[in-house]
Amino acid sequence: MALRSVPPFYTKLAMVLVSMLALGYLIIHGKEILSPLVFAMLFSILLLPVAKFLEEKIHLPRGAASGLSVILFIAVVGGIFYLIGSQVSNLASDWPQLRDQVINSLDNLQVWIAEHFDINAKKQMTYVHSATSNILAGSTSAIGSTVLSISSMLLFLIFMLIDTFFLLVYRRLLMHFLVSVFKEENSQTVYDVVERIQFIIRKYITGLVLEMAIVATIVCTVFLIGGIKYALLLGLLTGLFNVIPYIGIFTALLLSVLITFSTAAIGKVILVLVTIVAMHLIDSNVLLPLIVGSKVKINALVTILGVIIGEMLWGIPGMFLSIPIIAMFKIIFDRIESLKPWGILLGDEEKPTKNSILSRKGDVPEAEVVGK
Repeated sequence: MALRSVPPFYTKLAMVLVSMLALGYLIIHGKEILSPLVFAMLFSILLLPVAKFLEEKIHLPRGAASGLSVILFIAVVGGIFYLIGSQVSNLASDWPQLRDQVINSLDNLQVWIAEHFDINAKKQMTYVHSATSNILAGSTSAIGSTVLSISSMLLFLIFMLIDTFFLLVYRRLLMHFLVSVFKEENSQTVYDVVERIQFIIRKYITGLVLEMAIVATIVCTVFLIGGIKYALLLGLLTGLFNVIPYIGIFTALLLSVLITFSTAAIGKVILVLVTIVAMHLIDSNVLLPLIVGSKVKINALVTILGVIIGEMLWGIPGMFLSIPIIAMFKIIFDRIESLKPWGILLGDEEKPTKNSILSRKGDVPEAEVVGK
């Protein structure tokens, strides 16, 4: 019997690199199909208990139960955005006052720059007019891109909801397909991976929603007590943007400071700044480990890299999807013997115990995805 030849290292490395390049190419150019499909998969996992309840307890057909689950999801999300939209309309109604405040603040800033940096008002206005002309030159293309973005967003939402409905309807067919793809002796592992992914994703999304609600409630309360205008809007935006790891809270901070700077004195701007920074520290060190960290344990380095790569590939949707996708990969890696080292790399480092043999040898213990 002929011996099976093992390819050299550089051949395997080249094959891996070519596969990664091909996969990246397909992911980038298949964004319009894959992005709503991945979102639909997450939301179908979240809505699966609702659909099962409607099927088993109310005895609705699967199609009707799935459709009603999607409608309930639309109603909840629509209510949140209606609340935000009503606050934004109030902000728009006060636009003349905001414009006057911004002009007054810019005049004061202009005087301060002239006094401290010896740049007179004429030079400053020259810089402003130059920047304004550059912005107006690209205004036509900006308006066109905005219209295209809105239409693309509507198509994205429609496809996502349709995909969510069909994933709920054909969930047993998809499960049968996954089991049939692999060998029969691996069927139990496939079931275990699918069940664990459903559990993790459902708990992760639920934890994010709870964390978002707590952050929004605390920030709204502090802003209302401090007399900040548009307190409800700023609190809701802080809670929503907080879903994006690391980057979202700084975006909310920038928007809140700019809006408050246009409507209030510097003391309230400082209050907004201190509140959001303190909330971020409490969220990162208390809420996140307690609510979300117990469901998905992924180290900070992988989290940051995942968010950056997700933004490079799919933009803002990629930033939202990065953590759930990494969590799925970790679950798969932890249950396949040859891929367990990659699961250790993605996970968070556990503190060594006194009786741990690995800690005495200086090795790194294996991290678990789900905290008990």
